[in-house]
Amino acid sequence: MSIGQELGLALRLLWRDLRAGELTLLIAALVIAVGSVTTVAFFTDRVQLALTQQSNQLLGADLSIVSDHPFDAALEAEARSRGLVVTRTVRFPSMVVHGQETLLTDVKAIAQGYPLRGELRLADRLYGAEHVARDAPAPGTAWVDDRALTRLDLKPGDSVGVGNIKLRVAAIVTLEPDSTIGFINSLPRLLMGEADLAASGLIQTGSRVRYRLYVAGDSAAVDAYRDWVQARIGPGQSVEGIRDARPEIRSALERAERFLGLAALVSVVLSAVAIALAARRFLERHLDGCAVMRCVGALQSRIVRLYVLHFVLLGMGASALGCIVGYGAQTALAAWLGNLIAVALPWPGVAPAWQGLAAGVALLLGFALPPLLSLAQVPTLRVLRRELGVPRGRGALGYVLGFTLICALVLWKAHDPRLGFYVLGGFLAAAVVSAGVVFAAMRALAGWRPEGGVSWRYGVANLRRHALGNTIQVVALGLGMMALLTLTLIRGDLLHSWQATLRPDTPNRFVINIQPDQVGPLSAFFSSRNMTRPPMFPMVRGRLVEINGRSVSSADYAEDRAKRLIDREFNLSWAERPQSDNRIVAGRWWSAGDAAASQLSVEEGIAATLGIHLGDRLTYDVAGSRFVATVTSLRSVEWDSFKVNFFVLAPPALLQGYPVSYITSFYAPPEQVATLNELVRQFPNVALIDVAQIMAQVQKMMDQVSNAVQFVFLFTLAAGLAVLYAALASTRDEREYEAAVMRTLGASRRQVASAQTAEFALIGGLAGLLAAAGASALGYALALKVLNVPYLGNPWIWLLGVGCGAAGIAAAGLLGTRRVLASPPLESLRRAA
Repeated sequence: MSIGQELGLALRLLWRDLRAGELTLLIAALVIAVGSVTTVAFFTDRVQLALTQQSNQLLGADLSIVSDHPFDAALEAEARSRGLVVTRTVRFPSMVVHGQETLLTDVKAIAQGYPLRGELRLADRLYGAEHVARDAPAPGTAWVDDRALTRLDLKPGDSVGVGNIKLRVAAIVTLEPDSTIGFINSLPRLLMGEADLAASGLIQTGSRVRYRLYVAGDSAAVDAYRDWVQARIGPGQSVEGIRDARPEIRSALERAERFLGLAALVSVVLSAVAIALAARRFLERHLDGCAVMRCVGALQSRIVRLYVLHFVLLGMGASALGCIVGYGAQTALAAWLGNLIAVALPWPGVAPAWQGLAAGVALLLGFALPPLLSLAQVPTLRVLRRELGVPRGRGALGYVLGFTLICALVLWKAHDPRLGFYVLGGFLAAAVVSAGVVFAAMRALAGWRPEGGVSWRYGVANLRRHALGNTIQVVALGLGMMALLTLTLIRGDLLHSWQATLRPDTPNRFVINIQPDQVGPLSAFFSSRNMTRPPMFPMVRGRLVEINGRSVSSADYAEDRAKRLIDREFNLSWAERPQSDNRIVAGRWWSAGDAAASQLSVEEGIAATLGIHLGDRLTYDVAGSRFVATVTSLRSVEWDSFKVNFFVLAPPALLQGYPVSYITSFYAPPEQVATLNELVRQFPNVALIDVAQIMAQVQKMMDQVSNAVQFVFLFTLAAGLAVLYAALASTRDEREYEAAVMRTLGASRRQVASAQTAEFALIGGLAGLLAAAGASALGYALALKVLNVPYLGNPWIWLLGVGCGAAGIAAAGLLGTRRVLASPPLESLRRAA
């Protein structure tokens, strides 16, 4: 038989099995597995393509140097001497005033020529025709985005107060290069000319300012300049180029891809269980056909080739369908998460589809190949002797091959071997423990002799007869239900617990950039309006440069948070005594007698991150001047009190003489909005931050992300149902035989249905109990270890878990086995014989 003939025969066998419904479960499991993986892969591919295609537009130049302090003029001079084009921006948050309204705004002062790459688009009115900006805003004018326009009730031509000056709104910004993600990007935008910056008086000591130097030109000259400047930048400065293509977006994308990818892999693992069960059933139902083929002269090798072709074609077709499902489902992810990226997303490429096809075929063959090899070994004598069942010896190979494949998929999607091994270890441990608990519970139930009818007692006893299959069902369904319970009830409980920790008078406004000569007038402002005078805390900006005499840099740390902390300036402060929400956990606080000594108190979390211990000597650089002090205490801080707190505190005498600004926080009820607007008008350089508004924005982002994760976990639920169906199908013949025997002995259809309902209800109840316990344990760990809030148990999670699990699985089980009740007893007995 030629290869073409074998392929034709394999196609005919595939078509026959499709018409007979033998492959429905395998196709469903493959579609779920491939769909869950490609949904995430298509979405992340769209974002990656956007970053690649629009890297110049995103950066606004070929190269960008970022700094938290003004640049040395030599950097710009060197770029110009190499024939490169240069421009600058200065960016910071500040209050903007219009009439009685104030708004915290992201202000960017731009120089002539910005942007060097891409386009800055403007409109003369909201939703009007766009045009490309040819220059910076003219002196005395500003450009705002639609959020600032609507929230301040502006129209083109109106004037807004920005610090000490008034600027006329000349245009509306519709597209801006170099936009970032994070807190500052959530603010409304205002662009002003660099020439108006000095007159505004907004840049003061302690101001949070981001300076950028943009460079563009010939690629060789840009690369040479990058090498030159890389060796000369100092602390608080970094270089970004097209090849970096917005590292903060890439970092956020990588984290989201890992999380969503691992969530999708739960569906893959459950689908693999369904594939393994379905492949086993396929083997058992094709033993007779293979025995007949061998009787008429078919070689073992030919039978193997036929069924390998059969399954390769099946895998490619089902995987292609899964890719289509993933392509459609990724639009939901783009709708929920696309606005967090702040980039127009192009259509995805074909690479995720090829990856999905490869993963689907590999998953199918990995779990189906060992049973297929067993088909070729079926004895010809089975034609006469049906008791000759499945050939032995290849079951262990199937488990090893399938487990190896799952491990490879997890490590591939985790992008981090350590994270992948943690996930594998945790999943295996949870599965083994859950399976052990469920198996023990089933044996205990099987030994229980409950009061009730024959049907109920038979259903309970049936748990023991199908213990292995029922255990797999319970564990798989429990994992899927646990994910949904965690993302619905538990998530809401954690948010409520966190919100419950906030007192009614919790500070909801922060004031920063207060200058020393404004402390007294600002305190008087609060007193004159019958408001409690909030405490003013001094703040000195300093950079950690040495620990125990050894220079430190971001290269010394592997953790991203530690790198960021070392690269930025710390907010240092002084205090005679710790605040009420600070607790000394190691060492001792300084006394009045030694308050002049060089001592520091460090928050325990940042100390652990940076490897700082009691007795370490830290060197800080403050405005070019250095001081050295010893860590004499570590503190725990209740950050969720929303009071002003600092990572590092010193005695008052240590920081005297350094440039200082002040910060405070206070509670302002809604009816005092007019007072706050007046505060901003009297002190235009300060920034008034509305924490309640920021909390609402953060919660909205959390909801968007959690909706996306819930959507991915719908594949998990579908995979769990596929496992249930596979387990039911794997014992369908046995159930038909048992039902036929019961009905032959006089049992009615109703009694048989009642027995099966009891069994399925117990399976669903156990799965719901397992899910409720797992979700509660996860919520408890998140509350205590991550959010640091008390965990308030929700009794509804147990009622919904057990009740919905029992009712839902009973209904699904009866639906899947309805043919058992519809088949006449004689037909079932003949088929079994």
